[in-house]
Amino acid sequence: MNFAYTVETNKSIEEAISELEKQLKEEKFGVLWMFDIKEKLGEKGFELDEEYKVLEVCNPKEAERVLKEEKMAGYFLPCKIVVYKEGGQTKIGLPKPTALISMIDNQNLKEMAADIENRLIGCLDKSI
Repeated sequence: MNFAYTVETNKSIEEAISELEKQLKEEKFGVLWMFDIKEKLGEKGFELDEEYKVLEVCNPKEAERVLKEEKMAGYFLPCKIVVYKEGGQTKIGLPKPTALISMIDNQNLKEMAADIENRLIGCLDKSI
């Protein structure tokens, strides 16, 4: 099983994030927070060559379902989506919820994770 799913786009980071936010909204996911790693490292005197942003996204209904099923699943919340430049190309990726949840032995959770994963991957695919 692959740990992550990544797509490439010719869009700028800002365009990719804007489109991604629209697609996430369609699936009732909101961006809770966006962490600009390049900027933060720059503030601390360190440097990345390319932009790298981490979006923490959540669908409240799904978060409730997952946490009611298994409190330890909260260790994987919220879902993360990264948008970054590599070799001049914009990439959008995420750790697969099914890969993370596979560490907890609970079939109901695995089914929930598969549904969430499919929806998030659909958002990434529509964002390119």
